[in-house]
Amino acid sequence: MNVITTQGELESAIERLEQSDFVTVDTEFIRETTFWPVLCLIQMAAPGFTALVDPLAPGMDLTPFFRLMANEKVVKVFHAARQDIEIIVHQGNLVPHPIFDTQVAAMVCGFGDAVSYDQLVQKVTGVRLDKSSRFTDWRYRPLSGRQLEYALADVTHLIDVYKHLTAELEREGRAHWLNEEMQVLTSRETYDPHPDDAWKRLKMRVRKPQELAVLKAVAAWREREARERDVPRGRIIKDDAIYEIAQQAPKDADALGRLRSIPKGWERSSTAAALLGAINDALSIPKDDLPRLPRPHQPPEGSNAAAELLKVLLRIVAEKEGVAAKVLASGDDIDRIAAEGEQADVPALHGWRRAVYGEKALRLVRGEIAIKFEKRRIALFEIEG
Repeated sequence: MNVITTQGELESAIERLEQSDFVTVDTEFIRETTFWPVLCLIQMAAPGFTALVDPLAPGMDLTPFFRLMANEKVVKVFHAARQDIEIIVHQGNLVPHPIFDTQVAAMVCGFGDAVSYDQLVQKVTGVRLDKSSRFTDWRYRPLSGRQLEYALADVTHLIDVYKHLTAELEREGRAHWLNEEMQVLTSRETYDPHPDDAWKRLKMRVRKPQELAVLKAVAAWREREARERDVPRGRIIKDDAIYEIAQQAPKDADALGRLRSIPKGWERSSTAAALLGAINDALSIPKDDLPRLPRPHQPPEGSNAAAELLKVLLRIVAEKEGVAAKVLASGDDIDRIAAEGEQADVPALHGWRRAVYGEKALRLVRGEIAIKFEKRRIALFEIEG
């Protein structure tokens, strides 16, 4: 089993893959000690041809691979594509297009919520995959034959899965459902989160606008530091330190050093000085310009009961349509529809989801349809006005 380690071999393989209507793609990477994933192996396959590419080979230039990822004539097939695409965006500065995510397609075709690759392969082909090499350190060279077989299986069986799912989508008239989902996965904004939004990853443990201002400033500072130094966020400062800093608002090194979450002596470092700059900038924000604390959502009276009915409706529709309930509506979608009705700006009330579930949900909230239990089955019925 040959691994591509030279530029000539890579160019030849890409030229061969560019002749296919679709190519299955997977990557192996490590990110335990870095902010950005370290790309260690690229696997690709098309009917009658496979390729394993070593991105760590000396002098390897992945430009031909990125050319394939941008080729509009070739569909790029992934399973659970987001992390693979994130790597391509970071290293190649492009979002692959067009793409087909078999995990999303499987949910649309009724294979359950977030079905794993090995489960999907078994259901479609009957093949049981050997996952013993799942926790390989893919940076180590040389890779064993068993490791390479494991990696290649992630794209070879994907060919049959892709063919099965595309046929199923066409048969059920749901190809456009998947196209809507792929628009999110191929949006550049999906992979370019702004450091100023990093605070949204944290739990809200602040009670005052000034604390929130400090929390936002420190989270953004940490995000930029982690990206620039290419280390995990926790290597800069831990989440608990951000919460404590937001509450205590240390203005100088002495105050910073008294915090329990700060390692002894770290407050005198150049990194701590930059952190203190971010803290003091936040503390200098005029009172009228401080961010507002998010208000806890208070659902209107009766909306909790309505949400329970909407969950029952979701199960009814999901079973009838043969679709995973999760792909139709999230718990937040249901709560918002129960509380806000038509005004709820949620995915369940847009696109194909609205046609399949959203309209029925709104009719249930308006009292135009109801749910009944009859002959040991739950069903919908019209309410005559």
